[in-house]
Amino acid sequence: MAGLRLFTTKGSMTEVTPRLAEVEADVQGLVEENMETLLGVRFLASEYGTGPVHGGRIDSLGLDENGSPVIVEYKRGVDAGVINQGLFYLSWLVDHRAEFEHLVRDRLGATTASQVRWSGPRLICIAGDFTRYDVHAVREHRRSIDLVRYRLFGSDLLGLETVASVSGATRVARQARRQAVAQAAAGVQGASMVELASAVDDALLGLGDGVNRVERKMYRAYQRLRNFACVCPPQRSKLLVYLKVDPKDVDLVPGFTRDVSGLGHHGTGDLEVQLRTPRDVERAQDLFRASYAAA
Repeated sequence: MAGLRLFTTKGSMTEVTPRLAEVEADVQGLVEENMETLLGVRFLASEYGTGPVHGGRIDSLGLDENGSPVIVEYKRGVDAGVINQGLFYLSWLVDHRAEFEHLVRDRLGATTASQVRWSGPRLICIAGDFTRYDVHAVREHRRSIDLVRYRLFGSDLLGLETVASVSGATRVARQARRQAVAQAAAGVQGASMVELASAVDDALLGLGDGVNRVERKMYRAYQRLRNFACVCPPQRSKLLVYLKVDPKDVDLVPGFTRDVSGLGHHGTGDLEVQLRTPRDVERAQDLFRASYAAA
């Protein structure tokens, strides 16, 4: 973890030295057992064979919060081949959609399989480190790729750090994004909702580097490694945003914030924020930042 130092606070202050895993399989096992918590991805299969023609094995297969297929590749340390290897498997996956959907159907059910989103399959590379050439290579590709650095601390701590995150959608100009948001809002209630939707879009995209926007039929997700905000299409007088913030940590305000944990809604997140005016967007900034940090 670049620049991160970890200390114990019990007794005398002692630094916990970061280390790499003994073998690559140790990292893979930790992630696969906790994939939804760590990456926001539902685990499907480990060491998935690509058949006699390709002759390879995909480290991990999963499905993210927005229905996108995900390949996860692991390396214990620095390995210049991890990105190319992952892209090779990603191309295989796109060419074998029916096989992947069959796997989803077996693991997660027919409804989930019917909602697989093929417009944005993802590759997540988890390694001890990456070079500047890796980061540059990722930014040159027209694929959704996340480079994630890991470190182990002590006997029971795992750290993950996103080094680079690129989505095919990030190549779309911001003006085009604004037009898409405006068109979605224009049919609801004129200029006020257009302005509100654009303000929310700018606020979420402007939180930091590596924010990707994912379009779904019933919501728009803003994503780092995981979703941190989901925005539903504007209603007549308000815009609903769902955040990955624990409602128990928030002083809920009727008509502005609501605990929706356990309640059905589109998108992901347990805190609902109701926005009616640009001032509400300003009020929600701290909540946006908290959710972004948690992702």
